[in-house]
Amino acid sequence: MSEELPTRPKESPPAPRAGPREVWKKGGRLLSVLLAVNVLLLACTLISGGAFNKVAVYDTDVFALLTTMMLLAVLWILFYLLRTVRSPDAVPYRDSHAGPIWLRGGLVLFGICTLVMDVFKTGYYSSFFECQSAIKILHPLTQAVFVVVQTYFLWVSAKDCIHSHLDLTRCGLMFTLTTNLAIWMAAVVDESVHQAHSHSASYGNASYSRLALDLERAGSQVGGDCSCNTAVCQVFQQGYFYLYPFNIEYSLFASTMLYVMWKNVGRLLASSTHGHSHTPAPVSLFRETFFAGPVLGLMLFVVGLAVFIIYEVQVSEEKGRTQQALVIYYSFSIVCLGLMTLVSLSGSVIYRFDRRAMDHHKNPTRTLDVALLMGAALGQYAISYYSIVAVVVGTPRDLLAALNLAHALLTIAQHTFQNVFIIESLHRGPPGAEPPPASPKEPCHGLTFTNLDALHALPACPPTPRLVGPSPAGPQEAVHSIVAPRSHWRRRCLKDISLFLLPCNVILWIMPAFGARPHFSNTVEVDFYGYSLWAAIVNICLPFGIFYRMHAVSSLLEVYVLS
Repeated sequence: MSEELPTRPKESPPAPRAGPREVWKKGGRLLSVLLAVNVLLLACTLISGGAFNKVAVYDTDVFALLTTMMLLAVLWILFYLLRTVRSPDAVPYRDSHAGPIWLRGGLVLFGICTLVMDVFKTGYYSSFFECQSAIKILHPLTQAVFVVVQTYFLWVSAKDCIHSHLDLTRCGLMFTLTTNLAIWMAAVVDESVHQAHSHSASYGNASYSRLALDLERAGSQVGGDCSCNTAVCQVFQQGYFYLYPFNIEYSLFASTMLYVMWKNVGRLLASSTHGHSHTPAPVSLFRETFFAGPVLGLMLFVVGLAVFIIYEVQVSEEKGRTQQALVIYYSFSIVCLGLMTLVSLSGSVIYRFDRRAMDHHKNPTRTLDVALLMGAALGQYAISYYSIVAVVVGTPRDLLAALNLAHALLTIAQHTFQNVFIIESLHRGPPGAEPPPASPKEPCHGLTFTNLDALHALPACPPTPRLVGPSPAGPQEAVHSIVAPRSHWRRRCLKDISLFLLPCNVILWIMPAFGARPHFSNTVEVDFYGYSLWAAIVNICLPFGIFYRMHAVSSLLEVYVLS
């Protein structure tokens, strides 16, 4: 026995073998981040430069850069897929929290819409091929291939914790993430300048985009007629502009999933069921709800669609009906934001009575969700505070100014309370993870099937569903009976709240994403700040506000499942 005791300390040294890998993890991440920052700054420079006439950067330069980046990303993705297929040991762990089904489903949906947009864009540029560069047709075709390959890659590999070629994998993931961000940036600039150009005639703004439509310069250089006069060409032109929001959301969804994969490179997990496994059994929609939340949410969604259509029709018509359209738009938004604020606040109050334990395990997906919710909300915060200052300090003080002020204040309150509710929900444990009232000092597992009558008499070991009696199925059935949550009013209220907030965020995403710009139709901010400054504020901050709504939808789906 004395000879066996010294041998045990000698068995522990193999654990520090992971030390060099953990030390170089920071170096590998730093290398990949530096690569991504440099590539992203180059893309940002070309994209922003190509948005103005006075800068000698052409849209063909932007398209050439994006096409090259997408081709390189496709080659790396194919290399990754082939490597993991040939070496199954390269992915020893899979993160159960990464790539939930609703996130991958949204990626597929937005990817299909992006493919349709690429078809429209190819048809549009093919309508006047004689005076256009071939790169303008090659770009949407390359993007279609990139979307197909990347969607398949993220569908099958989003949960991977790869342990092979760590630095190369980190650099490849970061480069692919940067490619998506560059595509997002190009789409945002093109769509924002297109929207601003439609309002520029009223304010004498002469700076509009050449990123997508540089027909006059192309015609003067080549000598051909590049005007889009045919009905088919105009359908293609309007079609791909209306599909830009889906392309924008696809790029952001892919970027978030790639970031989680990048964080999981070389990650060591204790087991496949690390921590709280937030993968409950499949549940049907509206199960264990009071139906009040989803019904009211769908009603607001339908009313919001009607308000959006009325707003677009009246704003595009004569100038006299613009104020009426703005009153309708702001009135609906105030009602919707007010209800969302009260509901989110009630959800936070319900959590004060919730007995579920907090989940403090390391979770890169949840950390990213929280960071994106807080960061994306800053865009809408900025627009709201600029509007508050313009309304309070500026003139006139009429009904429209009062509605604008109330809308800005409620926007700030709604973002704040909804973020508090979602973040607190994401940090809660699963429904069955309620802390025991008093944990016994001595474990009772050894007495589980010894003497049931004697065990029931012990005060430190209360009867549990496991002790119903011996079963041929073994302990697995007992575990399911313990984990299965009881139907409780708090859980039903939380599900109703998430199902109410979900369609409300969808309609608040649809309105600005598909062209509703009360920021320009309402002249209070334009007169106070000037068109150039206000257009820059809106075009920079509004894309983050639009992304916030769709990311909140994804988080609310997870809140509904976890409730």
